[in-house]
Amino acid sequence: MRKKINKNRYGFILFLLSMLLILSVGVFSTIGTANISVIDTFKIVGSKIPIIKNYIDISYIEKSYETIIWSIRLPRVFLGILVGASLSMAGAAFQGMFKNPMADPYVIGISSGAALGATIAIIIKADVSFLNMSTISLFAFIGALVSVMAVYNIARIKNRVPITTLLLSGIAVGQFLTAIMSFLMVIYNKDMTKIIYWTLGSLSGKGWEPLLKIFLPTIISMILINFFSRDLNIMLTGEESAQSLGVEVEKTKVYILLLGTFMTSMAVSVSGIIGFVGLIIPHIVRLILGPDHRILLPASALIGGIFMIFTDTIARTIISPVEIPVGIITAIFGGPFFIYLLRTKKKSI
Repeated sequence: MRKKINKNRYGFILFLLSMLLILSVGVFSTIGTANISVIDTFKIVGSKIPIIKNYIDISYIEKSYETIIWSIRLPRVFLGILVGASLSMAGAAFQGMFKNPMADPYVIGISSGAALGATIAIIIKADVSFLNMSTISLFAFIGALVSVMAVYNIARIKNRVPITTLLLSGIAVGQFLTAIMSFLMVIYNKDMTKIIYWTLGSLSGKGWEPLLKIFLPTIISMILINFFSRDLNIMLTGEESAQSLGVEVEKTKVYILLLGTFMTSMAVSVSGIIGFVGLIIPHIVRLILGPDHRILLPASALIGGIFMIFTDTIARTIISPVEIPVGIITAIFGGPFFIYLLRTKKKSI
């Protein structure tokens, strides 16, 4: 009975968050130099959907407004949702797996590895594709995978991975890879503008193409990582206890690391390094909804998407027409939050 009540409650919460996300798409798509209403935005979107478009009149809306919404703002908002959802869900899974609220793709060096991989792809101008993934996405995944393998092996003591060692290893490897990226920027200064874009993080100038390239692999990864929600719940009781209950702990860690790394690399390949999203959002969701990963993972994805398009709207409008990289805005939110977590952990010792 209690399980059924929980399922109903979780379903209701996810429904509300989904509605909030849809509303956020309409609201944040309208904010900008061109004054376009939320209703007109939804009408423009509806006019592109088969069957529904026959019942929607947008003849009174200027063509320039239609172009702004459909070709510029909307793909950027959807891309922001996908990036925010990926980073937040990966962060939630990592925090649950390591039982530490400070674990996220940025802190443990995955984002830096993905950005270095993307940088190398830009410099060598490689033209390779795999399963419809772009060259930059492929190199970003390889870079992220190498980074997480390095961090995991450095941190591992026999068959265990102590959390403190993992976080310190992640920070060290992340800084090392960032230094390599900076070195490459100095040598290949003609590509410096593009590389700086990766280091600061931005959703500017993105259309439908990059969104469509990462959409399917990212969504599949999100679905797969949700299958580990039960294992993550059991692992919260302790690794020995989880093993006695039939969970293959080390194997589960590897699967979650691979899926989280892949999701992060897909996000970084189109947006660059955007830090702290995977740190802030899962922690806040956990405080509100509790540690049950059946609700924590999908709720983190939805709220992460909302947070990302909120910060991206600030980035592109706060000193318009100049645009701030969104990674700077998330760092402004995330830096103080990280200090708060450190102080909280310090008091609990």
